Amino acid sequence: MYIEYTSGDKYEKIVLSQLEYDSTTIPYKRGDIVDANGTVLATSVDVYNVILDAKVLNQNEDKIETTISYVTECFPEIEEATMREALEEKSDSQYIILAKGVSYEEMASFEKYEDDEETGDTISGIWFEKEYDRVYPYSTIASSLVGFVSSGNNGVIGLENQYNDVLNGVNGRSYGYLNSDNDLEQTVIDPENGKNIITSIDLNIQSIVESEVKAFNETLADEENDGSLNTAVLIMNPQNGEIYAMASYPTFDLNNPRDLSALYTEEELSEMDTDAQLDVLNGLWQNYCVSSTYEPGSTFKPFTVAMGLESGLLKGDETFMCDGVEKISGYEIHCVNRSGHGLETIAGALMDSCNDALMQMSYIIGGSNFYYYQRLFGFGQKTNVDLPGEARTDSLLYSEDDLSKTINLATNSFGQNFNTTMIQLASAFSALVNGGDLYQPHVVTGIEDEAGNVLEEINPVVEKEIVSDEVSNQLKEYLRMVVSDGTGKTAGVYGYDLGGKTGTAQKLPRGDGNYLVSFIGYAPQDDPEVLIYCIVDQPNVDDQAHSVYAQQIVHNILVQILPYLNIETIEEAEDSTAVSGLIPYGA
Repeated sequence: MYIEYTSGDKYEKIVLSQLEYDSTTIPYKRGDIVDANGTVLATSVDVYNVILDAKVLNQNEDKIETTISYVTECFPEIEEATMREALEEKSDSQYIILAKGVSYEEMASFEKYEDDEETGDTISGIWFEKEYDRVYPYSTIASSLVGFVSSGNNGVIGLENQYNDVLNGVNGRSYGYLNSDNDLEQTVIDPENGKNIITSIDLNIQSIVESEVKAFNETLADEENDGSLNTAVLIMNPQNGEIYAMASYPTFDLNNPRDLSALYTEEELSEMDTDAQLDVLNGLWQNYCVSSTYEPGSTFKPFTVAMGLESGLLKGDETFMCDGVEKISGYEIHCVNRSGHGLETIAGALMDSCNDALMQMSYIIGGSNFYYYQRLFGFGQKTNVDLPGEARTDSLLYSEDDLSKTINLATNSFGQNFNTTMIQLASAFSALVNGGDLYQPHVVTGIEDEAGNVLEEINPVVEKEIVSDEVSNQLKEYLRMVVSDGTGKTAGVYGYDLGGKTGTAQKLPRGDGNYLVSFIGYAPQDDPEVLIYCIVDQPNVDDQAHSVYAQQIVHNILVQILPYLNIETIEEAEDSTAVSGLIPYGA
C-alpha cells in the first residue's frame, strides 16, 4: 500500500510501457488494369493466410485435437505433423503461418465449423490474415504489355511497372491500446486502395493479333528452330496515338511468369544455370515493339519521299532511271531488281521498292536536309510512350557530317545503316498519313478510383507537325498504289481501301542471308482509323528476303479486325486481286 501510495504512477507507467499493444496491418487493394471496353486484364483478389495462435490453443488443451482435425480437413496443404510441431516448439507464439494465399472458398469452408453451435466451441487459436493476390484472367494475353508484379506489389515490367505508384495504395492499420482506465480500445485506420487504369488496349484485337502471330510461327517451326527469331505486331490509331494491340512471340503466362516449361524440356532446363535462365526470361519479358532496335529497311522509303516533297526539292513529277545498281566510292549498291526497273516515277519507285531511285532522290535532298528531317520525324528520339524500357536510338543515327558522305546518305535513303524501334517508326508513319501531326503514343487513357469515378482523363498529345496536309495526301496516294499494284498486294483485303509499305532489311553481317521483313499499313485510305505494323525477324525459311511473310500476318489480322472496327468498305472492281479470306501460312 505504501509503494502504491508513494510511487503508483511511476510503476504504472513502467508496466504499461512493457505491455505489447495490438497492431495489425490492413492491406490495400492494388488497382485494376482494364481494356478500352472495361474488360479486366489485371486485378487483385482476396486471399487469406491461415494463422495459428499456439499460445491460445495450448491454453485450451481440450480443443487441440478437434482444431487440428478441422484445419487439416479444410486445408489439405496443412499437415497434422506441422501443427503438432508448431504447438510444441513454438508454444508461446501467437503468429505462426500454416498456409499462405488460401482462397475465400477454402476459408469459408472452415468458418462454417466456427459458426456452427456444436463444432464452433471445439475450435481455438486459428484466425485468418487477409491479403491480396494479383491475378491475370487472360494469362498470356498482352503479357509484356500488361506486365506483372513481384512480392510487395512492385511492378516488374509493362503497365504494372510504369504505373506502379498509381496502382498501389496505402496500407491501413488496426491499433489496440489501453486508455486511461486501463481498458483496451481499438482504433482502425482504413487502407487507401490503389487506383484503376483504363487503357486503349482492345482485348479482341489483341487476341486476334496473338493468335495469328502464334499460328504463323507454329507453321514455320521445325524440330530445330522456331518460326522466326521474333515476330511482333503493333496496332494503333493514327489519329490520336492510342495503342490497340502490341504483341510479340513467344509470350508467357503472367500468373506464372518465371515458368519456362512451355518453351523448354526438363532436360534442357536442367542444363541451364540460373544466369542462363534469367537471360531467357529477360528476353521473354521484353516488349519488342518498344525495347528492340533494328534497321527498318524499305518501310523508311516514304519518309525519304516526304523529305523531298516537304522541302520542295521534289515536286512529284520527277523520273529516275534504275539500272539496278549505284556505284559510290568504289562500292556497288544494288536494287532489289539487279537488272533494273527502268524509268521510275516517285510513285513507281515506292510501288517497286526501288533502291536505285531512292538513292537518286537522296542526292537531290542532300545530307543537311536529310539530317534535319530525319530528326524532325522523330527518329533518334524517344517517343515517351507510357511504357518502360523504350530503347534509345540517338547514337544509332548518322551525324550531319556523316550524312555529307554520299554512301551514307544513299544507304539511309532506303532504311539501311541506322536503327529505329517499332513504336518510333509507327508513330512517325501515323503522322505521314493523318495530315502531319506527330502524336505521342500512349496506352493509358484514364485513371479511376475503386468506385469508378474518373480522376484523370489522359488526352492525346500532339508533339509537332512534321509534314503538311498536302504532302500527307500525296504520300497516301503513293502508298495506296503500293498495295493495289505494287509490292504490298498480299496485304490487301478485298472490299477495303488501304495503303502501306513493305520492308526487306538485310541484317548484319551483310551477305549471310538473314533478313528482317516487315509491312506497315493503314485503313481506310482517305481518313485512316487504324495503323498496323508487323515485323518478322529471320523467318525460318531458306529464302528470307520476302516481305510476304509479314504481309500474310497483316492480311489475316485485317480480315478480322476491319469489320470489327466498322471500317468503311468500298466497291471493288471485278478484277481486284485483293483476297477476302484468310491466307494459309507457309503457302
